[in-house]
Amino acid sequence: MNKKPNVTIVGAGLSGLTLAYHLYQHGIGISVLEAASRTGGRIQTVTGKYGTPMELGATWLSRQHPRLSKLLTELNLSKFEQFVEGVTLFHSKSFEPPQQFYTPPLDDPSYRIAGGTSMLITALEKKLPVGTISLARMVTSVEDCGDVIELTDGDGKTYQADIVVLCAPPRLMAGSISFNPPFSPDIESVISTVHTWMSGAIKFVIEYERPFWREQKFSGSLYSQTGLISEMYDHTDATGAHFGFTGFLNSNAAYYSQKDREKLVIEQLATYFGYEAQLPAFYADKAWKDKFISGEELVFEFAHQNNGHAFLQQAYMNGKLYFSGSETADSHPGYMEGAVVATERTASKIINQLKNI
Repeated sequence: MNKKPNVTIVGAGLSGLTLAYHLYQHGIGISVLEAASRTGGRIQTVTGKYGTPMELGATWLSRQHPRLSKLLTELNLSKFEQFVEGVTLFHSKSFEPPQQFYTPPLDDPSYRIAGGTSMLITALEKKLPVGTISLARMVTSVEDCGDVIELTDGDGKTYQADIVVLCAPPRLMAGSISFNPPFSPDIESVISTVHTWMSGAIKFVIEYERPFWREQKFSGSLYSQTGLISEMYDHTDATGAHFGFTGFLNSNAAYYSQKDREKLVIEQLATYFGYEAQLPAFYADKAWKDKFISGEELVFEFAHQNNGHAFLQQAYMNGKLYFSGSETADSHPGYMEGAVVATERTASKIINQLKNI
């Protein structure tokens, strides 16, 4: 191959951008097509009124996630411990007060990325040439044209690449992209039933001017079987100067408007923490069921169903098509660690493949 090999990556979430970063470091031409109007995928940090970075998407990592930690170090990003010390609440019955138990500092804590998880996305973007990423380009077809693969987007624009890597959730790709030649029925049945982590989850963030719960010796952790909030954690930032909570709402929340969800969240927090909980500076939530994550149609799947399946780790179209989203990883699939694991596997395969061309 006389020309510089070109790899087109579909999806500008953590896996897509990390793959682009690794391939670009090895002198491989790369382009990234993203269906949404923003990068990040299931990483989405919003900023509160007082400047608190708040996570509507992926948030935590731990010592069990060494590949992600290594990437953070490479990108000069830092992490900090999730605050858990103090009284944690467990509310099991609506007609009883919540149970209280003390949580000590953990020997093996969770961590968050200083400045917000989106710092990771921003840092990866800065490592790529300007113009590498094209937004609002939803790929609708992938066709093997012999020496190259041709992609077509929703506007009818076509792109050619020597290798294509699909870094969006596999089930989403199976439902929204036409493949020619098509996958065999057994492969299609697996790809179309891969569980997409976060699909259907409803996450909320709420910011306050002061950490009144810490002043009352609460950890900020809550687990409830009675209110709209099902689990919640302290969301104070790395500087210790910006305050709030983040957590998950129960599945019934999908039937409420965002305005009603906000009202119910505030009411629930006020029953636990008192008057100040009724005065948030900022509230936001996100139901992860849009066309960029689940195709807007939620299908029941077991957690991690078909994640890391062998079919997702093979090359197709004569070695020109790969899957490489987090759900394809054989370690920590669905999580940020899984995205990095899958990316490193795919990058190694492509680099070795192109060396022999």
